[in-house]
Amino acid sequence: MKALIGGVALAVAVGSAAVAQETKVTIGISGWTGFAPLTLAKEAGIFKKNGVDVTIKKVPQASRHLAIQSGDIQCAATTVETWVVWNANGVATKQIFQLDKSYGADGMVVRNDINSIKDLKGKTVAASAPGTAPYFTLAWFLNKNGLSVKDVTVVNMEPGPAAQAFIAGQNDAAMTYEPYLSSVRANPQAGKIIATTLDYPMIMDTFGCTPKFLEENPKAAKAMADSYFEALDMIEKDQAKAYEIMGADVKQTGEQFGSSAKFLRWQDREANKKFFTGGEFESFSNEAADLLLQIGIIKQKPDIKSLADPRFIQ
Repeated sequence: MKALIGGVALAVAVGSAAVAQETKVTIGISGWTGFAPLTLAKEAGIFKKNGVDVTIKKVPQASRHLAIQSGDIQCAATTVETWVVWNANGVATKQIFQLDKSYGADGMVVRNDINSIKDLKGKTVAASAPGTAPYFTLAWFLNKNGLSVKDVTVVNMEPGPAAQAFIAGQNDAAMTYEPYLSSVRANPQAGKIIATTLDYPMIMDTFGCTPKFLEENPKAAKAMADSYFEALDMIEKDQAKAYEIMGADVKQTGEQFGSSAKFLRWQDREANKKFFTGGEFESFSNEAADLLLQIGIIKQKPDIKSLADPRFIQ
């Protein structure tokens, strides 16, 4: 009996040690379709299997940097140019792997009587606050058409509410993304999609953490990168189940989630290596930083090379 009790005690001790080895980390994301493999990695137990105890918090992009600064979250998912903004404004972070590229998943919707982006001069556009991806997308689209954000009246609304308000008849245009962009596709009487990232490829998302977290937890950082790639493998092998899990997080069926997902491309390990080492990361970050300076979002350009630490994708 003693031996049995001793064996049970040993098993409990070993189990406790295993739990103790799990690194706790809180990640800030939004309901954006491109971030969904992170949710899949958590819900399917991939993070846990790889030794990371992940808590995912839905934090609006406009305040995600504040959550990092306060220590409420240690890592986050956001667009490449947003990391430029955060670092330029004193929130030190490093990108460690790429999540996705938008292929029509982000866009501008306008009323049916607006026939070009240039026609937006003097109009009202709903977009998230300065420093967010939708605001930057608006600035990018306008800039490519000879306008600036000063040529329009921006009403600050998050992508979901912006799409809902647009369908309800508010504002001349709105910046939104999947899954909300599809709600406008489903209501053509309200307006139309005039431009997306198919027309202007410039939205790409990455995952990053504070330098402190990376320095103290390099194994956990590697485990999170590996877990993301494992989640992509799961999507490849059992798409229906994966879509169901990811869709549930944003109150979509698996089929609805799949409709949103077709407008983006998740980036696997090889795509990551190409992105960070082939020059694309630096060239886009530099162009983005120049535009951010022009529209007054940042006052100085950070050291672009210091914004990424891609050793964890190897």
